[in-house]
Amino acid sequence: MTEVPDRNPLKLLGRIARGFTRIADIDLREAGLAAGQLPVLVSLKKSKALSQAELARIAQVEQPSMAQLLTRMERDGLVERVDDPADKRSRLISLTPLAARRLPKARALMEAHTQQALAGFSEAEVDQLLELLQRINANVERMGGG
Repeated sequence: MTEVPDRNPLKLLGRIARGFTRIADIDLREAGLAAGQLPVLVSLKKSKALSQAELARIAQVEQPSMAQLLTRMERDGLVERVDDPADKRSRLISLTPLAARRLPKARALMEAHTQQALAGFSEAEVDQLLELLQRINANVERMGGG
């Protein structure tokens, strides 16, 4: 008996995202990083230093989850906490030189995995897929009030 495909595209998107992350994580671990760290590392590379709250918002995770992630990243020498010059009670998170050296390899690995995942798609199909996903994302953000 043939299984009837699920008609909910969001379930498929979730499955794709989890599968892609699991596969990419294997190579990233060899580079000394993890997929869950990439939003933090890329944000810090662009912004130099950010608060834990800002990083949680960017990565779309709860504060306790971000605190745990940052603690592990600090232990592994990827980030450091520095005093916030504007607010002595706060600390900012910044990238370490070790993380900055690892990021180019991580970026190349992610690009290679993305190319593999999109193999067989024309440029027009990729553009159409992006447009459709951006529309879904906008709807979801409106649902969440963000």
